[in-house]
Amino acid sequence: MTRSTERPAVTTPPTTDLDDATALRHQLADQLAAAGHTRTPSVDHALRTVPRHAFAPGVPLPAAYANDIVPTRHGDNGTITSSVSAPWLQADMLESARIQPGHSVLEIGSGGYNAALLCELVGPTGQVTTLDIDPAVTDRATRFLSQTGYDQVRVVTADAEHLPAEMVPDGGFDAIMVTVDTWDLPWIDALAEGGRLVAPLRLHGYHWAIGFTKDQGALHSDEPLTVCGFVAMQGDGAWHTNRRTVPGTGVHLLREDGTPLPVDQLTLALTREPSVTRTGITVGGQEPFDALTLYLAGALPGFCRLQVDPDSDNEVLNPPPAHWPSAAIVRGASLARLATERIGDGDDRKGKYEFVVHGHGAQGHLAAQEMAEQVRHWHLNHRGALCPRIAAHPTASCAQAGTNHIPHVFAKKHTRITVDWPIVPGSAALLLDPGTSQVR
Repeated sequence: MTRSTERPAVTTPPTTDLDDATALRHQLADQLAAAGHTRTPSVDHALRTVPRHAFAPGVPLPAAYANDIVPTRHGDNGTITSSVSAPWLQADMLESARIQPGHSVLEIGSGGYNAALLCELVGPTGQVTTLDIDPAVTDRATRFLSQTGYDQVRVVTADAEHLPAEMVPDGGFDAIMVTVDTWDLPWIDALAEGGRLVAPLRLHGYHWAIGFTKDQGALHSDEPLTVCGFVAMQGDGAWHTNRRTVPGTGVHLLREDGTPLPVDQLTLALTREPSVTRTGITVGGQEPFDALTLYLAGALPGFCRLQVDPDSDNEVLNPPPAHWPSAAIVRGASLARLATERIGDGDDRKGKYEFVVHGHGAQGHLAAQEMAEQVRHWHLNHRGALCPRIAAHPTASCAQAGTNHIPHVFAKKHTRITVDWPIVPGSAALLLDPGTSQVR
């Protein structure tokens, strides 16, 4: 089936709307290019061509072309189950996929708009397959793709955990793009050798858009990671929250991998004032430190994330986790958690903070020292690295690429994920004398 040369804009028939949509689409593309999210003419052309508003009918044009997500479907509990992703993230992932004319591409997680962008990239000689477990989503995608002239896209309703064998081309797909939050990567066999897989991979609750190349049957990253958020995977590949509540404290511990640790013994520890271990490592008020949390997740046995009920009257967790759960470790009846303490305004007047570790329980100070030591190790050895190297090997093979360092390992159902942190000398961050606010 060939794509029609004229795409009927059935969702916004008035000429003024069409003109406004075109202007807004180019304005958004200009914004993405200026910010470095689009870096190739092909991705820029796709974003300027596909009518984003046509895949979000009923949404005002300014919102349809804002640099933000557009929710399109909600579950019974109100959570978003399908959306048009944020344009900056779509552009980053499309660039990472390195799609060429004639490629065969699989999209996992449908909606229609991203599939249309992929269609522009593969051209008339390529093939795009978009898959989703929700028939309501695939029905919408089919309808919108047809209305906009991209009806050559193959739309499949299936559980991504079990790809239908007949839909995988001989030799595998040239690229696979995953646009749902995924805990594992069960699609290695469906990818061609040398092909690209781009996915928002979940590692201990932290979500990273990672671009992989398949080499000798395994996936290897070669680009900086992007912190992101997507709607959750459904079906057999869904990740189920593993949350344990410490009785009487309003505190929850979230552990992603392995056997859940008991938490009842932590009640006493979390009702008494903690010890405070200073790390001497600082961070700016607007400086992200997601890489540190990923590093701690792999470096510290018993790693978990600590969350506090918003209406909890627990006064010993001061300050409580503000937006995201804290990095924490459990050691028997004791616990340590990472926090920050403001120590100045910083050069940009947006605040300067020191990483500190709060220890709870009789042995909490020891757990805090253990975590603080890893914070310092990350700062001295890895903070200046552009990005860690991440690999995914099929569990059955248990192969490991050669490395000069011992990688962190995350065991999944289908794969073993290794995170190898390159060692870089020195760092521009400041060291403080422990127990003071004096810069050394």
